[in-house]
Amino acid sequence: MSALKTGLLMFAIFLVLLLVGAACGGEQGLIIAFVVALAINGFAYWFSDKMVLAMYHAHEVTAEQVPRLHAIVRTLAERANLPMPKVYVIDSPNPNAFATGRNPKHAAVAVTTGILKLLSEDQLSGVIGHELAHVEHRDILIATVAATIAGTISFLATMAQWTLILDGGGGRGRNRGNPIVLLIIAIIAPLVALFIQLWISRTREYAADARGAELAGNPLLLARALQRLERGVELAPAEVSPATAHMFIVCPFSVKSLSTAFSTHPPIEDRVARLEKMAEAQ
Repeated sequence: MSALKTGLLMFAIFLVLLLVGAACGGEQGLIIAFVVALAINGFAYWFSDKMVLAMYHAHEVTAEQVPRLHAIVRTLAERANLPMPKVYVIDSPNPNAFATGRNPKHAAVAVTTGILKLLSEDQLSGVIGHELAHVEHRDILIATVAATIAGTISFLATMAQWTLILDGGGGRGRNRGNPIVLLIIAIIAPLVALFIQLWISRTREYAADARGAELAGNPLLLARALQRLERGVELAPAEVSPATAHMFIVCPFSVKSLSTAFSTHPPIEDRVARLEKMAEAQ
């Protein structure tokens, strides 16, 4: 069901792209914007893992250094039939974790020192299961495709705004339509693309929760971990780039400072309720 929902959302954002492209730049403008966005996000897809790990000063750890963490990752990776990912630790009191890498063969799991101190071994297994689910579902690729399309829409919208400014709203040119319609599209389309991108991110979080709970063997392990992480983040919010906030298992910022509508993560209470429902059905 989550895969179908993601597919529908991806189709929706693509339709928005076609609409904006036709209204703003015609076929030529659409192609140029798409190539630019594809190049930017293609670079991010291939090198984002190294960039984000370096950004947060993550250091790779061996099984000898952190045996408990390595054992959990190895056990769950084998259970998911995935290659053993590299394991990183980030020196931060903010209790969190994320997975990165363009595919299962080039994956990495990173956890903070805060999460290692906060969670029990069983709860940590739920978190690692969630992150390995992102690897299994190739969510990095999905996020990159969504970002490429959303970036193209924003690029075209900016072009449309400059066109209106330079033309004085005259709308001259055979590829330009009604200037009022063009202005509305230039303002509304990027917001629509942003919301669809956020919905895709949230859908993938729900899917990773479900699969992570399955890998860990008990949905309540992840449910209790999420509750503890939410409280932990309130006590130790992180200084995190908004561009990478979606990667973490819980929003690294204080939830009180964010509107739910603009959050990359579903509300913790909704995620916990779904996991508790899974546990009841077992």
